[in-house]
Amino acid sequence: MFSLQILQSCPLPLLTLAVFIFILNAATKIIHQSPRRRRRLPPGPPAIPIIGNLHQIGELPHRSLWKLSRKYGPLLRVKLGSVPTVVVSSPEAARELLKYHDLQTCTRPAIARASRLSYDFADIGFSPYNDNWREVRKICILGLLSVKRVQSFRYIREEEVESLVETLSRHSVSGKPVNLSEKLMSLAITMIFRAGLGMSSHGIKKNIERFRGLVDEGGTILGRSSAADFFPYVGWIVDWVTGLHRRREKCFHDLDEFYDDTIRNHIQNKNKEGPEDIIDLMLNMGREQQLEVGDEWNHIKGVLMNLVLAGTDTSASALTWGMTELIRNPRVMKKAQTEIRNRIKNEGMIKEEDLEKLEYLKMVVKETFRLHPPGAALIPRKAMSEFKICGYDINPKTRIEVNVWAIGRDPSVWKDPEEFFPERFIQNEIDLKGQHFELLPFGGGRRGCPGIHMGLSLVELGLANLLYCFDWKLPEGMTKDDVDIEEVFSLSVHKKVPLQLVPVKYNNSS
Repeated sequence: MFSLQILQSCPLPLLTLAVFIFILNAATKIIHQSPRRRRRLPPGPPAIPIIGNLHQIGELPHRSLWKLSRKYGPLLRVKLGSVPTVVVSSPEAARELLKYHDLQTCTRPAIARASRLSYDFADIGFSPYNDNWREVRKICILGLLSVKRVQSFRYIREEEVESLVETLSRHSVSGKPVNLSEKLMSLAITMIFRAGLGMSSHGIKKNIERFRGLVDEGGTILGRSSAADFFPYVGWIVDWVTGLHRRREKCFHDLDEFYDDTIRNHIQNKNKEGPEDIIDLMLNMGREQQLEVGDEWNHIKGVLMNLVLAGTDTSASALTWGMTELIRNPRVMKKAQTEIRNRIKNEGMIKEEDLEKLEYLKMVVKETFRLHPPGAALIPRKAMSEFKICGYDINPKTRIEVNVWAIGRDPSVWKDPEEFFPERFIQNEIDLKGQHFELLPFGGGRRGCPGIHMGLSLVELGLANLLYCFDWKLPEGMTKDDVDIEEVFSLSVHKKVPLQLVPVKYNNSS
């Protein structure tokens, strides 16, 4: 009514000008908005105001998103709180993203930082794709994590696997089940801490409970989504109320103290003998670039955060799932053991040089990573500009996730995808090193996992020796159908119930 009175009191020329401006403004909006309206966005379920589609994401996000993708298609659009998200669940879409739009999506969404401490170093490994990130990654790939460097640490892997075999051999005398999940996590921790941090085997085993606690809590915290990730302006309040902020603060404080002690020990023992580890390499880089001590240490801490947490968590998870599937599939286990014991005769231990002879074992490892990729979804990306995938428009600032767990179960690629069947890789060129998008446990493109060689070496060597040195039985009263395969989501997807098996020492002299 008030607007009508204003119009009635206006002179005709002024009224005409106002109408003209109104029409021009409306036309401008239509012109600018029409391309947006013509955009073909990926399909997805309707979103609820404020929370978006968060109510449809359960405790196992990779499974929830997989179910939605089966209904709406392999390129799924959802809204997680206020964050528009596209989920890739097919090899074709993953190929377009990682091969043709890698540079446009190689940065990361900002993740909630719980404190000044975590702001300093926790997210360096997930930082935007810039010159600093490229330099740190180059140090990792060409330094500790290159094929040549990984091979130089072969003796550490062989020593630690041999130590595990000796421990299991002593335990086998009792005929009682052993918590294999715990043993394999200890193996991964000891291996990463020796090769990456230069720690002694004795020192690690003396403090294994402390280190195990750091790794477990750190993996849980980093693998847990924060309300602030999806509600940038008010989510931090929820994190305070739920106690997540306080828990994360304590976790990063404990890790910070551990990293400080480790770096300080390296500086004090700079004339130590033996191969350089990643801390040595980065200290040398800091001196060459004349970095301030605080900046130098924070760079090192950022890399250690990824190496210690991701390196141990994923390797232990893969080993546990491999043994879980083998005990559930006696035919496969028997075939793998027969290959190893026929080709590697009268040897106390399998060495890394023997692994190339074990073709079926490598198929078992591939099949394990297909069904149980340690990271069910790759670390999220963020679109930096507009582009298309599979004919659909992706808007800038969209969060993009690749559900490698779903890709490994795509029935258009894998026959009987739920079955553990390593023979599917016979005369099959599909590899897991990021060049074949049907199998992406280590990701691909610029953000592919730099620790692939170290992770694969430990998994293959560990499985080979567990199968060579022991026959395995289930606890009394259990059958293979009783083996629990329920998952729990963390930094990697773990077996919820620890794997309990009875090791029976194999007499390889017969």
